[in-house]
Amino acid sequence: MDQGLWQAYAIRYAWHHRTARENFLTGDVHDGPMPIDYFIWAVISGERAFVIDTGFDEAMARKRGRNFVHCPGEGLRKIGIDPAAVQDVLITHMHYDHCGNHDLFPAARYHVQDREMRFSTGRYMTHPHMRFPFDEEDVIAMVRRLYRGRLVFHDGDEEIAPGLSLHRVGGHSMGLQMVRVRTRSGYVVLASDATHFYANIERGIPYPIVFNAGDVLAGYKRAYELAESPDHVIPGHDPLVLERYPPACPDLIGWIARLD
Repeated sequence: MDQGLWQAYAIRYAWHHRTARENFLTGDVHDGPMPIDYFIWAVISGERAFVIDTGFDEAMARKRGRNFVHCPGEGLRKIGIDPAAVQDVLITHMHYDHCGNHDLFPAARYHVQDREMRFSTGRYMTHPHMRFPFDEEDVIAMVRRLYRGRLVFHDGDEEIAPGLSLHRVGGHSMGLQMVRVRTRSGYVVLASDATHFYANIERGIPYPIVFNAGDVLAGYKRAYELAESPDHVIPGHDPLVLERYPPACPDLIGWIARLD
């Protein structure tokens, strides 16, 4: 593969039943079923692979009342990535569904935004509403990585490999970052929770869990600017991702989508 050209994957590991009114800050008068999926992502170029977010495990699924489908590590192995050998994990933000599975990547450095670490360990966490999407053990695990030399901080936008860059947008969480990746079909933006669903960004209505609604709306514009087209923006939790993109191979339908 050409240097700076990546394969990109979305790996579904859990889901939860929702109605539409639960997925928009202003509610939805046309309320009906609108389930949410949980993903991690991976990008591969030659012998190099980056994992984006680490999901949660079965114990956390039980704690939060989620439906656990596959271990994220199992999904990575299906596309040829050995979690124990991964060198770099990019954490879009530190909510419980994006930074668990602490033993899955023993060799990896974790990449986070300065503001996200400050947010998850600072005064905002004195408010129950703010700390609800975080898990205490996840945050403690990240602090431990810091003291063990396994944490890399970023401040804003940064290219971390040819064709692969981080872009802080905030909004949903103070230090949320998107990942932009150059693929054979152009630039794909792995938006994570910058937009949970296609409908959030298309309708301009944030998801209800929000630190700064203005930053969410600005993040929608930024995602479209960074992507090859609106269709190249991949939301963080939308089941439609698995319908709009082909499976990585025929036996992975409904589990792993090829995004490039």
